[in-house]
Amino acid sequence: MSERPTFSPFWHRVRAMRPRLRPHTQITRQHYRGRRWHVVQDPATNQFYRLTPIAYGFVSLLDGARTVEEAWKISLGEHGDAAPTQNEIITLISQLYGANLLAVDTTPETEQLLRRGRDRFKKKAMSQAIGLMYFKVRLFNPDGILSRIEPILRPLLNRWGFFAWMAFVAFAAYRLLPEWDALRRGVDDAIAPANWGWMAVVFIVTKAIHEAGHGVICKRFGGQVPEFGAMMLVLVPAPYVDASACWAFASKWRRMAVGAGGMIFELTVAAAAAHVWLATPEGDLLHQIAYNAMLTAGVSTVLFNANPLMRFDGYYILSDLLEVPNLMQRSTGMLTHLCQKHIYRLKDAIPPSTQPGERRILLAYGVLATAYRVFLFFSITLYVMGKLFAIGLVLAIWTGAMWFLMPLGKLSHWLATHPPLAEHRFRAVATTLGLFVAGLLAIGAIPAPDHRRATGIVESVARSGVFIGVDGIVESAHVRSGDRVRAGDPILTCASPELAQALVAARAALVEAVAKERSATAEDPGVALVAREKVRAVEAQIAFIEDRLSRLVVRAPHDGTIVGTDPAQLVGAYTKEGDSVCEVVDESRVRVTALLAQTEAAWHFEIGPERYAVRMRSYADPGDEIRGGRVRVVDAAQVRLPHAALGFAGGGTVETRQDDREGRVATKPQFVVYNGRLGLDLGRAVGDSGSTSTRYNRYPLLLQRYPSWG
Repeated sequence: MSERPTFSPFWHRVRAMRPRLRPHTQITRQHYRGRRWHVVQDPATNQFYRLTPIAYGFVSLLDGARTVEEAWKISLGEHGDAAPTQNEIITLISQLYGANLLAVDTTPETEQLLRRGRDRFKKKAMSQAIGLMYFKVRLFNPDGILSRIEPILRPLLNRWGFFAWMAFVAFAAYRLLPEWDALRRGVDDAIAPANWGWMAVVFIVTKAIHEAGHGVICKRFGGQVPEFGAMMLVLVPAPYVDASACWAFASKWRRMAVGAGGMIFELTVAAAAAHVWLATPEGDLLHQIAYNAMLTAGVSTVLFNANPLMRFDGYYILSDLLEVPNLMQRSTGMLTHLCQKHIYRLKDAIPPSTQPGERRILLAYGVLATAYRVFLFFSITLYVMGKLFAIGLVLAIWTGAMWFLMPLGKLSHWLATHPPLAEHRFRAVATTLGLFVAGLLAIGAIPAPDHRRATGIVESVARSGVFIGVDGIVESAHVRSGDRVRAGDPILTCASPELAQALVAARAALVEAVAKERSATAEDPGVALVAREKVRAVEAQIAFIEDRLSRLVVRAPHDGTIVGTDPAQLVGAYTKEGDSVCEVVDESRVRVTALLAQTEAAWHFEIGPERYAVRMRSYADPGDEIRGGRVRVVDAAQVRLPHAALGFAGGGTVETRQDDREGRVATKPQFVVYNGRLGLDLGRAVGDSGSTSTRYNRYPLLLQRYPSWG
């Protein structure tokens, strides 16, 4: 362990001061990891600070009568080598003074308060600017409202109420399990643009209930909730409450209960919405609103609020459970300490914790939280840029500057001014430049897989629709959906009494016309010529009727398999010319038809199809990888989709126009991609469940493209 320097060259500036704690300061005692700590609260700002027993002993000596040096000497006499050093005393006094917890008579009180207020405002403004994704605005004080709600809910806010809540949520989950497929299908309707308005309303209401849960439980244990506001959570408005008063609770279980209160209330809403969703018919507005509530209150709670790597409920619960306060800040400090010690080799670097168990926790959390923060920045920025490019670009530039450029500026300032680096500044700068160059080489020079994904369908290269050739009544069906046919095989046989009678009449007219022609030939050549034209006209009429009668038998246009509507369902029905019967597809020659956005298609044109390979997986069996052939991309983008299954209405990923009933007109042009003649086995590709037409038309694939290196 590095030696702690006892004396400081700046001690003369504070040694004669006679500071004292402000009268409004509140102090409570807590235990963390078997050690006693003292939590100092400023009720005016609702800020909390933690002191070790030795630091608290020193602060308690500051009564306005003793000087700082007198209090330090008393602390030295009581604690010996464990007493705080002069540098630590200066840091402690500066922090308490900056937090408006310490009064010093040597400086005008008003000026102190104004200067501290300006400093706090400056820090708050800078924090808001850096956290543009989590911008907060205070609205009002909700303490009075929560004070009226808490007595009503008090009978449920205990151990037995918690068990009842668990049973209620578990029962809702049990009822939802058989409806898993319907729940999964409902996501497409929930994220459709037509539902965005209702989704926003439900999100704000459920999050307001969530924040009320924090406030009510905080009030239940005697805390104050002085602030209710709104924050921009990744550009999405959401309410919040300040339940920081729970940090003064002596019991960590009560602090954890406040942290979990929001999720408890929100999951209660989700469970109640589940019962409403199950009790209402599909298509009803209340049915959709209940689904929205389940999605926002259930999924968002699990994925975001319960995530300990983000500074939401899960983070504070984990911090209290591990008994490691300021987990995020101190884990960052631990990473900084390790960099200073092992990379810059500073001997006097002070770690944020000296306990081995706590240091391991800080290190593990710091690595995971930093990696997740980078992942979250890129994923959210790219998603927003894909939807709203201008806003996403501003967000990327601003957040990138705050999260990356400002830390680089602080690092440069630290390298230039940090006193312990005075003798080794050149080595520290050279080390930093070396790490920077190594990072650039790792990003730009080392090959890494590059993926582009697209959703597509399997379709036959030879695919033809089968249609009714003439008006008539279907008498019999010769094949069923899924049967194999050859070119010319009959599919349906229809009957048309009108055509049959017309043929009989036409043949009788032909006999009459022939007789008149023979008679005229013997009597008058001119009349015979007219009679002969009459015979030809009747013969043409008979040929036309016979052609129409031949179309009463609907035949396969080529070899293939019957897909679509089962022909047997048409038996006995009256059909009109042009009505669809089914489709015939040649399953021995199939291809994948997918769609690419403009940015993804540009990647294809830039590197060429010979430099990447195609891997495909079906949604039905993602574990089975299918090797694709060479990709061909149509040069011009188009808004007309090759199949309705690629649009939102058909279960695809392409947004379609709301006024398009067929679901085949995209809002943005797409490039159509054909993946060769794969020679796939259609039965293997689409699986064994469902009808052939459903399996065929809705077989989406994920195309993963890997560049071939070397």
